[in-house]
Amino acid sequence: MKLLFIGDIMGAPGRDIVKAYLPLLKRKYQPTFLVANGENAAHGRGITEKIAKELFEGGVQAITLGNHTWDNKDIFEFIDSEPRLIRPANFPAGAPGQGITYIKQPEGELAVINLQGRSFLPPLECPFQTADKLVEQARKRTKYIFVDFHAEATSEKQALAWYLDGRVSAVVGTHTHVQTADERVLPQGTGFLCDVGMCGPMNGILGMEREAVIRKFLTQLPVRFEVAGEPAQLNAVLITLDKATGHAKKLERIRIDDDHPFME
Repeated sequence: MKLLFIGDIMGAPGRDIVKAYLPLLKRKYQPTFLVANGENAAHGRGITEKIAKELFEGGVQAITLGNHTWDNKDIFEFIDSEPRLIRPANFPAGAPGQGITYIKQPEGELAVINLQGRSFLPPLECPFQTADKLVEQARKRTKYIFVDFHAEATSEKQALAWYLDGRVSAVVGTHTHVQTADERVLPQGTGFLCDVGMCGPMNGILGMEREAVIRKFLTQLPVRFEVAGEPAQLNAVLITLDKATGHAKKLERIRIDDDHPFME
C-alpha cells in the first residue's frame, strides 16, 4: 500500500508541473492513494472548482486546503457538494465543507484528515482535540489514516505527530512551502515529515515574486504579492503503509527541479 502526497500547489506554475509529472509519478510509484494540497492553486490563494476538477481528472483522489481556503470566493459555490475537497476540520462550527474524507480502493480505505495549526496563524479550535474526535471516528472504518497538518511552527507539527503516534498512519506538514529533511517513522508506527514542500516557482520566495517580498522586508509597507514564473519545482512524499497494521513502513521524499531531474 502506497500513499503519494503532493505538496502545496502554487498557482499556474505549480499546476503545470503537477500536470506534467503526475502521469510519470503514478507510473513509477504506482500509489494506491493520491492526495494533494491545493490551497494555493488559484493564483497563489485559494482554489476554484475548475482547478479542483482538473486535479481530480488527473488522478488526485482528495484535495486538502489550509489558511487560504476562503480566499477565492468560488469555494463557497462547490465545497459543500464536493466530498473529495476538505478544509481544516478545526475551523469554527458552521464553516462550510468538511475536514475529513475517505478514499475507497480495492486494497483498502484511506481516511484523509485536514487540520490547521494555531501558532503564528489565526486562532481556531484546538487541532489536537479535533484530531482526537476525527481519528476516533475514522478508526471505526479503517486503519489507514492520513493527516495533513497545515501549520507554521515546526514545534506544533512535531507535537501533533507525537500526540497521534500509533493512532494514525502518518502526519505530514504543509504551509511553509519548504521541504524538510526530517522524514521518519515514530516509535509507535506513525510516519512524520515536518513539511512536504510545495509545487510551484523555484526562484521565487515561497512561490511569490522575489522583489515584492524583499521590498516588504526592507520597508515594512504593504505590497502586492504575485506568483513568480518558471522554472518550477515539484515536492511530494511517498509513504509505504503496512497492510497488517496501517502504520507507516517508510517515507520517501520526492523533489523535482532543475537540480533534481526526475528519474524513472
